[in-house]
Amino acid sequence: MKLADLYARPGLTLSVEFFPPKTDKGEENLFNEIEIIKRLNPAFCSVTYGAGGSTREKTVDLVDRIHRECCLEVMCHLTVVGQSKDEARSILKKLKHKGIENLIALGGDPPQGMADWRPHPDGFHHAVELVREAVALGGFSVAVAGFPEVHPRAVSRAADLKYMRDKIDAGAVAIITQLFFDNDDYYRYVEDVRKLGITVPIVPGVLPILSAPQVRRFTALCCAKIPAPLERELAKVENDDDAAVKLGIEYASRQCEALIKFGAPGIHFYSLNKSLSLRAICKNLCL
Repeated sequence: MKLADLYARPGLTLSVEFFPPKTDKGEENLFNEIEIIKRLNPAFCSVTYGAGGSTREKTVDLVDRIHRECCLEVMCHLTVVGQSKDEARSILKKLKHKGIENLIALGGDPPQGMADWRPHPDGFHHAVELVREAVALGGFSVAVAGFPEVHPRAVSRAADLKYMRDKIDAGAVAIITQLFFDNDDYYRYVEDVRKLGITVPIVPGVLPILSAPQVRRFTALCCAKIPAPLERELAKVENDDDAAVKLGIEYASRQCEALIKFGAPGIHFYSLNKSLSLRAICKNLCL
């Protein structure tokens, strides 16, 4: 089922993001976790590319396997960085051949060790170009990324919002946000996007904290802030991952409760290939 149809259904649409494991054991563990997460009845899952598009073939294979073996709808990441136009078009054709209907078009992260983002010399330059390619090929429902705290490479908030308008005009049917920890950033973002006449679902992306160092690393990479009250709590669990997981469950549960009350059409969980926090959060929310 396509994203547009999934978000058109009544009720809250839950989705979960995975990343391609580096080892066979990691992949085995992932599929064990997926079987547990399936009990939460997610509408779909997504699978990321590595930095610089480094795992694109593995991503496509993993998307195909999850779709076939786990009977889950899957949204495949597709990025600008790290691949030529022909390579991107080849991936689109492979996905279509395998019956994958959903994807999210992204700029992508630079390869490890490279500080500056830059497109492939023979590649597309912006995610909107991927949206156009997918729509032109046909058969896809395309999501795009939203940035409640402004895209780190955007020259201004106004420019970032205008670019979102371009992506929706190109055919994107949903916006899934970057992680954030201050719901006010999401509320303000939704208001700003709606002022542009954009009516597609704006789905908040939520990261359950697993450790203090990890969340600091992630927020630094995506230029998201850690609110002062959360930072004070993180300081207490700096060297205690079990306590950090508990904090993450409690914080994400309160965050999701408020987002649902606000009217968010769904929650997209950045699972880090783990089910424990997701199960606890959904239990707290009575989902």
